[in-house]
Amino acid sequence: MKILSLVLALLALAVVASHTVPSPEQYWNNKLPNTPMPKVVQEILHPEPLGEKSTSVNVGGGGVNLNTGKGKPGGTVVNVGKGGVNVNTGKGKEGDGTHVNVGGKGGGVSVSTGHKGKPVNVNVSPFLYNYAATENQIHDDPNVALFFLEKDMHPGETMTLHFTETTEKSTFLPYQISQSIPFSSNKLPEILTKFSVKPGTEKAETMKNTIKECEEPSIRGEDKYCATSLKSMIDFSTSKLGKIDKAVSTEVEKQTPKQKYTVAAGVARMGGEKTVVCHKQNYAYAVFYCHKSETTRAYMVPLKGADGTKAKAVAVCHTDTSAWNPKHLAFQVLKVEPGTVPICHFLPQDHIVWVPK
Repeated sequence: MKILSLVLALLALAVVASHTVPSPEQYWNNKLPNTPMPKVVQEILHPEPLGEKSTSVNVGGGGVNLNTGKGKPGGTVVNVGKGGVNVNTGKGKEGDGTHVNVGGKGGGVSVSTGHKGKPVNVNVSPFLYNYAATENQIHDDPNVALFFLEKDMHPGETMTLHFTETTEKSTFLPYQISQSIPFSSNKLPEILTKFSVKPGTEKAETMKNTIKECEEPSIRGEDKYCATSLKSMIDFSTSKLGKIDKAVSTEVEKQTPKQKYTVAAGVARMGGEKTVVCHKQNYAYAVFYCHKSETTRAYMVPLKGADGTKAKAVAVCHTDTSAWNPKHLAFQVLKVEPGTVPICHFLPQDHIVWVPK
């Protein structure tokens, strides 16, 4: 998936170059000139480089050609012309690389990944509050540990946590392309065909669940939206909050196994009780489930792990949970009833909270 992320990032550059539209970074700076871009967004826009391989970009009358690599197997080629976009990366052997076609005579997107792809989790996201937790989720979902009570967020409190990214590596599609690709349950067969995903597979079920969750009605007091591009996420957040003060995500010094963390001094409230929180979903490209609530409090919480690892964790506390599903994961873990006490959770590293001025 790292290779696919890089391919799509190059694809984004190709499309930007061919249509002279603002890049995602330019759009961010235009709309949010005084708001630093969180680390998670930077990493989605710029996946890990290919080491020593070189990159060349040629723009001509027939479109855009990006050639990454030195002509050796394992490089990346991107072509944008009248026939659409073609991306081919890998070693040329079946099952070892990734092939992407956008547009052209095929009229869609084709993605095939190698045998090294990681399995995906089809559990319902614990950050969607109108769903009941599944039995295996209660026992196996690492996000269980992220939920806690607001009264417990004070220096010296210890919690056993595992901070990690909760989704597969994926990157944003350019806004124009994301708008041209269907994203609805009634178009699922077409979507799976475009991405060469076999119906009934775990990947297909994950994509199906993501779309379904995006289509579910919002709970009382919440506005929700699934952003399929960085532009659409920025536009939703600014439309709901106005001027943005901060867009932040959890940052950890290094990846560590589950361990005890101690809350350090310096817990800081961010903004009032109105925020937009965007949760990254598992999908073929970057999709964020965003919801705005006026009954949330956001905090920056410094933590120190048992092994000395430091973290700056974003915590969101929900002050009104009366509209949540009574069997939601948080209630079962914390042994409390809906609407009784503020419930908090730390954000995984690939989620974002937007705080207004």
